[in-house]
Amino acid sequence: MDQRAGCVAAWWDMVARNLRHTVPSCRGEDAKGKSRCWYEAALRDGNPIIVYLHGSAEHRAAPHRLELVKVLSDGGFHVLSVDYRGFGDSTGKPTEEGLTADAVCVYEWTKARSGTTPVCLWGHSLGTGVATNAAKVLEEKGSPVDAVILEAPFTNMWVATINYPLLKIYRKLPGFLHAVMDALRRDKIVFPNDENVKFLSSPLLIIHGEDDKTVPLEYGKKLYEIAHNAYRNKERVKMAIFPPGFQHNFLCKSPTLLKIVRDFLSQQWA
Repeated sequence: MDQRAGCVAAWWDMVARNLRHTVPSCRGEDAKGKSRCWYEAALRDGNPIIVYLHGSAEHRAAPHRLELVKVLSDGGFHVLSVDYRGFGDSTGKPTEEGLTADAVCVYEWTKARSGTTPVCLWGHSLGTGVATNAAKVLEEKGSPVDAVILEAPFTNMWVATINYPLLKIYRKLPGFLHAVMDALRRDKIVFPNDENVKFLSSPLLIIHGEDDKTVPLEYGKKLYEIAHNAYRNKERVKMAIFPPGFQHNFLCKSPTLLKIVRDFLSQQWA
């Protein structure tokens, strides 16, 4: 079995167990009691689709993620939330290569069932690295992602880890930085958002909160600058900065989030 066939086979099982499909709330009553075949067919109903790639903690059903899904569902989106390998009840070991392969497969699985309905990759925190890795792979295949949204992104995992607030107190310890770098190098963990965005052509929206202490706003701004400089079509790259009050996980509580997302996608997909 070649790698692609193996990927498809693994994902058929994944879809059955670890992919949660939330339909637009306007179709909620229709969806009650329906089979998986009905849900797959619903992806062609013309309502835009978001594949949501979560961060490093917990799983797809964490409260703040469910809150975001509800906001997007109420806004007319299909939302496919996935637990990568090693997360939630998904089996396997989480590696950068593995998480990227998971995201590529779920995007391709979705596109194969969506007809002409566009599909957006939305990554949060660690998921931004998964999203841009996957988008680059798909770009290289000649199938650019319909759109990418990066929520609270870092530039790359090395910078994000060294500057992670909880680790800063250890930075002056002898050998600490070398130990961190060796661990990342050993496990081949980079998630290079800053390099990936240079190769993308997909519409790209970066959203970040001013009071994000987990991944400070400066990283989102830096990534926007890199992408804006690299893109030939500057209109395809946008950034929205949210006022204090939402920190790292709760942009979903912002009353302007949905409008910003819908306006961006409507403009890019017009």
